Amino acid sequence: MTKKKRVISKVKEPVRIRFKQLKNGNRSIYFDIYRDGQRCYEFPKLYLNYPEKTEAEKELNRQTLVIASNIKSQKILELAKSENGLASFGLKQKANFIEYVKDVAEKKQKDYVKGQVNRNSPKTDPRRGGYHNYMGLIRHLTAYKGDKVNFKHITKEYCAGFNEYLKTAANGTYKEGISEMNPSGFLSASTQCGYSGTLSVVLNCAVREGIIQSNPMKSLTRFERPKQPDSSREYLTEDEVAKLLETPCIKPMVKSAFLFSCFSGLRFSDCKALRWEDIITDNEGKKVVRYMQMKTKKHEHLQIDEDVLQFLPDRKGAKDNEIIFKYLPGNGHANEALKIWVMAAGISKRVTFHVSRHSYATMLLSNGTSIEVVSKMLGHSEIKTTQIYAKIIEPKKREAANKLGNVLRGMNLKEVK
Repeated sequence: MTKKKRVISKVKEPVRIRFKQLKNGNRSIYFDIYRDGQRCYEFPKLYLNYPEKTEAEKELNRQTLVIASNIKSQKILELAKSENGLASFGLKQKANFIEYVKDVAEKKQKDYVKGQVNRNSPKTDPRRGGYHNYMGLIRHLTAYKGDKVNFKHITKEYCAGFNEYLKTAANGTYKEGISEMNPSGFLSASTQCGYSGTLSVVLNCAVREGIIQSNPMKSLTRFERPKQPDSSREYLTEDEVAKLLETPCIKPMVKSAFLFSCFSGLRFSDCKALRWEDIITDNEGKKVVRYMQMKTKKHEHLQIDEDVLQFLPDRKGAKDNEIIFKYLPGNGHANEALKIWVMAAGISKRVTFHVSRHSYATMLLSNGTSIEVVSKMLGHSEIKTTQIYAKIIEPKKREAANKLGNVLRGMNLKEVK
């Protein structure tokens, strides 16, 4: 009985030395590189002289082949390291980290502007797309350790120290001094979380680009990270919304957009980008707002009551692709108009445009809509974000229960017995 020969499969090399015949008879050496289903070629400018007439020419060709073989081995080693997550980061880690953060900020801003242009938006705000968060991060990173920081310095200890620095950092990336929201002059807890989170986003970008192997922020314990405070969000009651409905506003377009947001939950940026073609009628004859959230870039289909359309401005023959709230001012000017309008209605709360979204959520929950449904209508990706509103209306539930208790105490219980 004859033994079967074992077939040994030859491992295919990812890098091979090839030769190209030149017109003068010489040969050019190049590398044929195959990786991840893609083939590319590299020409190291190495040549073999032919015909080999002398021993010196033969020796020169031999040395050239040795050099090419060494380069080939080095390239194979680099590819193996890269595929196993062991790529050499030496040169990249010498790059300036602060400059990299600026580059990330610029890319984020360009992506935002590109998204706006694709929708033919009339204006783009340079602070949108999170750009101001990155500029604030750069300011605080520079105050923390200076602007001569390289990637090799970005360690777990660096990140933990930065989070500790934020606890006593002065408030005011763009506005110096004490603000109304932060009378202490220090960064609020939510702002600390924001800067810490933005730093983590930047480091994630660096991991994807192969500059660092892992994000050191992910190695921190919960005690080394800023703690997100319980949110206390301002909102308007149904009675207060009714007061605003009856009160004139110095900027009618602001009133129109704000009330529409109170009954649709759209953010200011979403209202400002809304077009007539975004309001459609579904198969059941119901009105639907079809839009893309400017904050999350997610496409949403929001069902609204037909009566809510009364808050939209008069169309006056506007085309489908025209902006609905065409003359809505910027967020800052809109909030100034809101402040005057709210005061005229006799409401003492501090109201910004975003309060309309909070009011929408609390009115839904107060009227018995399940938190799961409210979460979907707000376009939240996680229900825990919506649970903040449930905490807001909890005191109102207790107040209602107390009123029932007062009614009960006012009854003659002896007669019942």
